[in-house]
Amino acid sequence: MAIKGAVQVEIETCKGCELCIEACPQDTLALSKDINKSGYHYAVQIHDNCTGCTNCALVCPEAIITVYRQSKKKKGEREEVARISNVRNNVSISINDNDN
Repeated sequence: MAIKGAVQVEIETCKGCELCIEACPQDTLALSKDINKSGYHYAVQIHDNCTGCTNCALVCPEAIITVYRQSKKKKGEREEVARISNVRNNVSISINDNDN
């Protein structure tokens, strides 16, 4: 059985940068033909093939995407698997390779 996921985008905050669309390996997302209150086309889920991989949420510069996966605990319920929020500064990640 394939994992079923779903994406929820905060429409009024989305600036239509398309990073989430490019990051989606399933081509689940696209820009809406409609615009939000700020005048941007926003990302929407257009196909029911989301696997809940969280790529879209990880690349979103506005941190406005929540990803859900179908819960294995209770059939039909969705379980939140990724939400990045309250990002107020630049985030940097460094990896120290102590082997060299």
